[in-house]
Amino acid sequence: MDLADGLLDHPYDVYRRLRDSAPVHRITSPDGAPAWLVTRYDDVREALADPRLALDKRHASAGTYKGFPLPLALDANLLNMDPPDHTRVRRLVGRAFTPRRVQRLRAPIRRTADSLLDALGPHGSADLVAAYAAPLPITVICDLLGIPDEHRFDFRVWTDSLVAPDPARPEAGKEAVAAMLGYFTRLLRDKRAEPGDDLLSDLIAVRDDGDRLGEDELMSLAFLILFAGYENAVQLIGNSVLALLSHPDQLAALRRDLGLLPGAVEEFARYEGPALLAIRRFPVEDVTIGGVTVPAGETVWVSPAAANRDPARFPDPDRLDLGRDAGGHLALGHGIHYCLGAPLARAETEIALTALLERFPDLALADGGLRWRRSLRARGLVALPVTY
Repeated sequence: MDLADGLLDHPYDVYRRLRDSAPVHRITSPDGAPAWLVTRYDDVREALADPRLALDKRHASAGTYKGFPLPLALDANLLNMDPPDHTRVRRLVGRAFTPRRVQRLRAPIRRTADSLLDALGPHGSADLVAAYAAPLPITVICDLLGIPDEHRFDFRVWTDSLVAPDPARPEAGKEAVAAMLGYFTRLLRDKRAEPGDDLLSDLIAVRDDGDRLGEDELMSLAFLILFAGYENAVQLIGNSVLALLSHPDQLAALRRDLGLLPGAVEEFARYEGPALLAIRRFPVEDVTIGGVTVPAGETVWVSPAAANRDPARFPDPDRLDLGRDAGGHLALGHGIHYCLGAPLARAETEIALTALLERFPDLALADGGLRWRRSLRARGLVALPVTY
């Protein structure tokens, strides 16, 4: 099957048919190359943690995987690494990107959320993606990395060009990569000369028994933190708001008790997570998944979105239920490649929803204008029109 056939418009219907018919499917991936798609919960969870399924593109068979080419200075990131390189870099990053740092961000996140809602006024209509769900995480990530205010809109444009390329401008992705590479080169130079109280300065300085991050690793990490940190949060916030406004009973329950929000965020992530597919993988040897043997070097796509709607793991999975125990969902990964920024994405979503629900008791969907991104990587909204 062609992976894009129906998946962008009706992903969960397509995934339901695939799960019901077979555990693993031979497909045509977005770049036109053959690949394998895994959709059932147990198989996806196992595949995400299987060390035989490598992320390093050098394990791909010749002529099979194309993907989007990045310069080495942006490509040496955790999404393309396997142990021992992945272990080393993640350990170094973990010494700088700590739970304590995320906790310190909660008050600034709330201030940013309140400021964005202030700009909307007490009543009216708005596109909540453009006015709230997108500017909140880009502000948080830029604060985290120490990126000045005047460059934040540029980063949002560049990131959007990579997440959902415009077919009318095929060169936009390459232009965005070149712009980001140039910017991060200058930013790293400036941070070395004048370190600040930010994650990028700490990553430059961090050491572990004399080990430190190399130049390409630093550049690639800055790119990954910006790109993934923005992408996952904007999708999760926007999708969560849509899910709530589409389920009045669940919205009413949450309004009665905002203490339900931490658990609700897990259910939002399960129900409508930020990606239809996880990063591709390449078997370093022949691997059997769900009884199907996948030859070494061929491309494997696993779908957390499909797994999170598997009735074998989550009863009545197509129903949003904020009282459900959604623990074990795979929206933010599993195993050694579990999303580094997951605690931050959770915090941003919880705070964004708290501020929004406290501010606007009559928040509702507006008629028309609801549009999803045409992207298999980013399951999110282009626009979310609301009245308040």
